[in-house]
Amino acid sequence: MSTRLHAVAYPGGQQPAGPKYRSIVAVDLEGSTTRTNPVKGELRRVLYDLLERSLEAVPITANHLEPLTDRGDGALVLIRPHDDVPKTVLLDRLIPLLTALLDEHNSAAPDPALRMRLRAVVHAGEVHEDSRGFYGEAIDVAIRLLDSTAVKTALRQTMSPLALVVSEEIYFGIVAHGYVDSGRYRPLVRVRVTNKQHRGWIRIPDPCAPPALPASQQGYRSTRLLRSA
Repeated sequence: MSTRLHAVAYPGGQQPAGPKYRSIVAVDLEGSTTRTNPVKGELRRVLYDLLERSLEAVPITANHLEPLTDRGDGALVLIRPHDDVPKTVLLDRLIPLLTALLDEHNSAAPDPALRMRLRAVVHAGEVHEDSRGFYGEAIDVAIRLLDSTAVKTALRQTMSPLALVVSEEIYFGIVAHGYVDSGRYRPLVRVRVTNKQHRGWIRIPDPCAPPALPASQQGYRSTRLLRSA
């Protein structure tokens, strides 16, 4: 039997609005299910603080961003197309900055339970938006790569506080052309979404020296709306 959908009946005859192209970044906390609720709450606070500091330092500000989507023990960041935020900035600046800030936080954390390590994914594609937020196959692919066993294993096997996976779109469009250093990306991830196999390439980023930032950040955070996944 064919699984092809020949027609879909939409309420009121209204089809969803057309898709929007977005760069997709998502992060997820390692070992969150082993933490107590108070510790989880503090780690969530730290995670958003470090993520927002990294975004602001690049800078990727309010006019570049959709509202951040909360994932409980992680976050989803959708970045609107802008010439001043090419994907090379995500790979060469944002992720290394976040890695450095994680390293800095872990070195200063008074309690080992408050140290944190993250998995991160960079992808891009078409997404849809409704009153509850964003959805679509591109987001499904990013999250499936992020949650893959191979990425979790890569993080466990490194001393770094962050392991990065990039999608085929990012690898073949950016990395393989040499726009960023391609030497340390390893093709270790295979996942399936809508009956199609997707590959991911893993890298353990080198931390980039974090810039001096004021303790109280300004910019998009004052107006950021946080969506729940």
